Amino acid sequence: MERSIEAPRTFRGSAVAVGLLLLGAFVTYGGGTALVNSVLAADDPASALSTGEMALRVGAILMLADALFVAVIGVLLYAVGRGVGERVAVGYLATRIIEAVGLAVGVIFVLLPVTLGDHQVGDVATLTAIAGQGNALAYRIAMIALGIGSVPFWYLAYSARLVPRFLAALGMAGYAIFFAGYALDILGLDVGLLLAIPGGLFEVALAIWLIARGFSSPSVAQIATPEVSMAVAR
Repeated sequence: MERSIEAPRTFRGSAVAVGLLLLGAFVTYGGGTALVNSVLAADDPASALSTGEMALRVGAILMLADALFVAVIGVLLYAVGRGVGERVAVGYLATRIIEAVGLAVGVIFVLLPVTLGDHQVGDVATLTAIAGQGNALAYRIAMIALGIGSVPFWYLAYSARLVPRFLAALGMAGYAIFFAGYALDILGLDVGLLLAIPGGLFEVALAIWLIARGFSSPSVAQIATPEVSMAVAR
């Protein structure tokens, strides 16, 4: 007995939302990190904290906004991808949620000098060092999760032609390099930021494409993923 599979909708509104959220994530995390580092990475942390506590708090809020953005991106892209690969889409959503949680944990570390400083728990230099290192580790774990979920998702998009194949291929390669970079960071090699560049370029290109053109709506015959092929044959 054959089972009909509905071709994916264009999800025009979701495409624009994902594009704007991707760009917003760059702005919020980049701006938040700059504000946070102006305090945590200062030569005199105690003095920087006393004069820059508000900057630290605002930076933490921006970083938390980034965590919210990536979770919403996961939900929106899950809705787009589940019509052509349910299991891959679920895996992508799960890793986006892990990423969001990791980023939120990083914010908790960032706020340690403020929340514990008033209770005189350790000196400020120690607290800022723990905050910086804890945030960096949480960020790396979050990025590793993103890489794990993104490679199969963009392979799914490549197979289903949800976006131009050259763009999906850039996503697969970019996130594979991205994952490798932050995994090597965990092992002590400081190459994560450098190897994140291809993935970052992909996200910017994807954001522009989705805002301008949106997702494609392929027919079932165009979808080459084993999961969909098996479903059609039943």
